[in-house]
Amino acid sequence: MKQVQINGARRAGVKSVDQPQTRDNWALVKVLAAPMCTEYKAFAAGSDSPLLGHEAAGVVVDVAQPSRVQVGDRVVAMPTNGCGKCALCLRGDFIHCQDSLDFAALHGSLIGAGTMAQYLLKQDWMLVPIPDEISIDHAAMACCGLGPSYGAMQTMRVDRHDTVLITGLGPVGLGGVVNAVYRGARVIGVESNQYRQQLAIELGADAVIDPRDPEALSQVLALTHDGRGVDKAIDCSGVVAAHRLCIDAARRKGMVAFVGECGDDTPLRISDDMIRKGLRLVGSWHYNLADAPRLMRTVGEVGAQLDKLITHRFGINDIQNAWETQLTGQCGKVILRPWEGDDV
Repeated sequence: MKQVQINGARRAGVKSVDQPQTRDNWALVKVLAAPMCTEYKAFAAGSDSPLLGHEAAGVVVDVAQPSRVQVGDRVVAMPTNGCGKCALCLRGDFIHCQDSLDFAALHGSLIGAGTMAQYLLKQDWMLVPIPDEISIDHAAMACCGLGPSYGAMQTMRVDRHDTVLITGLGPVGLGGVVNAVYRGARVIGVESNQYRQQLAIELGADAVIDPRDPEALSQVLALTHDGRGVDKAIDCSGVVAAHRLCIDAARRKGMVAFVGECGDDTPLRISDDMIRKGLRLVGSWHYNLADAPRLMRTVGEVGAQLDKLITHRFGINDIQNAWETQLTGQCGKVILRPWEGDDV
């Protein structure tokens, strides 16, 4: 099968590897859509990895034993490889599993672990069925396209009474706009990239503010009821300044969720931010597996929005251009098609 590889700084390619084999409850999935996420950073740095890609939708083509999926099932593959036995996995919070399975030890190599390839191995319980009326590309948005912000909004119970601030309107933040608008919330975005500012407006954001403006906080507050602040805030940027903006822009007794990964420390004032303001802070990586059917229904009802969110598609042999496009920032969600448009 074909599998993406990185050959050096800003040099991508495709190599042929053996097709992975099923065993136990692991199913073989033919990857038809692999949404592209932060792997472009490794491409820019020249850091190759056998684990490129963590989002996928496709069709089951082989199982080793009778299981929860059958050959021919269309599925979305959840990220990571939870143990399936701990309390976190059993209640649907597999993303936080502390006993994640060692894929290489189980299968003899990491072939089949990454999604930027023609085939993927995944445990049957981590494969979410795709309703017949939903396209593969739209269903693939149930991972990082809509998933992280969906999990945050479920936890914060975002609804039509809320004004929601979303900082960082990359693909994840743009997915957050789709989620919030679907729930009837009023959305204020924060983003410096003009392409993504405009896309957020097209997706239904009420306003988008440039974080480079020294009056950005005042502008956010001016857009809220009596200038008291937003009800909920979600950071999708992973930028410390955005973390502070979310905290400062949230009203008293408001909620702030952090979705974007960050390697730096965000200063938190326990007294002013937490005790006196009464904020509730949430960390959100993904969503509970029990919410997958509800999210899939959301996907089915926001199809026109997803057609805007997905801005580019590339065949696997065009991986160089796919990553170069991501590096420009002039895109929403980018989909890699390992079978170069073959929807079989």
